[in-house]
Amino acid sequence: MENYTQTSTDFILLGLFPPSKIGMFLFILIVLIFLMALFGNLSMILLIYLDTQLHTPMYFLLSQLSFIDLNYISTIVPKMVSNFLSGNKSISFIGCGVQSFFFLILAVAEALLLTSMAYDRYVAICFPLHYPIRISRRVCVLMIIGSWIISSINSCAHTAYALHIPYCRSRAINHFFCDVPAMLTLACMDTWVYEYTVFVSTTLFLVLPFIIIACSYGRVLLAVFHMNSAEGKRKAYSTCSTHLTVVTFYYAPFFYTYLRPRSHRSPTGDKALAVFYTILTPMLNPVIYSLRNKEVMEA
Repeated sequence: MENYTQTSTDFILLGLFPPSKIGMFLFILIVLIFLMALFGNLSMILLIYLDTQLHTPMYFLLSQLSFIDLNYISTIVPKMVSNFLSGNKSISFIGCGVQSFFFLILAVAEALLLTSMAYDRYVAICFPLHYPIRISRRVCVLMIIGSWIISSINSCAHTAYALHIPYCRSRAINHFFCDVPAMLTLACMDTWVYEYTVFVSTTLFLVLPFIIIACSYGRVLLAVFHMNSAEGKRKAYSTCSTHLTVVTFYYAPFFYTYLRPRSHRSPTGDKALAVFYTILTPMLNPVIYSLRNKEVMEA
């Protein structure tokens, strides 16, 4: 491992699984979760596409969330499984950059899409008569395209920085994927400027969207509280609680990981938290939305 210094361009991913029976158990568990995520998200996409009753803006956004989750987990797990089965933990310099690039795009795109879904519920419950105008198919498409453009620009900036700094220490990344902050611990230059940009990016693309989501649902809960219809209240609470559950599972680990100073972070803790937003969340999202959504269950 220590031979992978500046004489080699490959990185080494130390991975998530220890070389033991526990490691094998975790490996099998991750593979099962991966298969469940593939089946669940593909099923959600096909269901929304085939059932005309689900051709609404809310389910259109939900299908995009499933599409992102499908690609999200596929960016991380297959390489991790391949390394474990082959015993070769290396990943090429370009391969690491590509994995990091797609991870960042999908992470920010999902955060912005969850914000769009919160706005959709806010308009649907607080301004039901204006809903067809404010949340049309065109508006949904524009929100999705905007999410992809913003996330692509952010990802290009971070990945370009990571690929152009000199690495002069061990090439062993103490993570199970090419997370840029984990890569930068191997750099032979001061990266405080980049750490500041990570804080700014996290604030712009995670904290600010989360504040918008919280404000939207604050208004939604206030509107639901004043509803006269018991059935309307039940349906609104069910929809909102489902979305808030997804938001909590996704945002909380990101906040705890990227808003802490480096001195308070540990590789083991970062890997454990990363499992939530890279592996568990893509598997749980279709389960949560299907089990707690009457229309999806009926379809």
